[in-house]
Amino acid sequence: MRITVPSFQNLLLALTMLAGFTMPTLASAATPDTTVVLVHGAFVDGSEWNKVVPLLQAQGLKVVAVQNPLTSLAADVEATKRAIAEQTGKVVLVGHSWGGMAITEAGASDKVSALVYVAAFAPSEGQAANDLGKEFEPPAGMKRLRSDDTGYLSLPAEVMANDFAPDVPKAETNLMAVSQVPINSKGFDEKVSVAAWKTKPSYFIVAANDRMMATDLQLSMAKKIGAKTTILKTSHAPMLSQPQQVADVILEAAKR
Repeated sequence: MRITVPSFQNLLLALTMLAGFTMPTLASAATPDTTVVLVHGAFVDGSEWNKVVPLLQAQGLKVVAVQNPLTSLAADVEATKRAIAEQTGKVVLVGHSWGGMAITEAGASDKVSALVYVAAFAPSEGQAANDLGKEFEPPAGMKRLRSDDTGYLSLPAEVMANDFAPDVPKAETNLMAVSQVPINSKGFDEKVSVAAWKTKPSYFIVAANDRMMATDLQLSMAKKIGAKTTILKTSHAPMLSQPQQVADVILEAAKR
């Protein structure tokens, strides 16, 4: 009697089926070399992305959260450029609020495949943050900024809770208030030298209940840059109050 010995491949397939697993195809096993670089805004640090990071990693994406010094626009652009330079594949560049200024300039890198603005500034070349939104009434939170003797701006705890992120638990906004990073007010007059959105696919998440940046300003910037726009009924911090919806937009950008 002749006994046929199964091939290693067939044996492995049989064992995995018995164990209740399925063999991944080459297409599903391969993970694209894509990194999401997250750039935070003023008054906060990279931890504002803590709820979004695991959602992106669960989909096989690499994630890096930049820690902006907030000492100047130039310094924040350089911090973002360094993060981009460290990546080996394509980069989806995401900016929140003030972070939009940094990604607009740093996003000109050949590695950047898409830009995602999250309730963020989207300037044209030659524009500063202070040039944007003059036609709109200043939001409530921006009227209550606190400045020290050196020109660094911060948010009182009640502004962080009531204006920056009123749809986030108070315990969380308390931590944000005590750990916030003040921003040098001089940065708001620094102009970007390039507008990456002119050559890169762009996405814009508009915060409909924003008390730090006028929603109408966000809508006008999204239209100006031709971004695919998602409107969320959130405060200025949608990555904290609706992280899954923010992650979904980033994932869509990563799939381009």
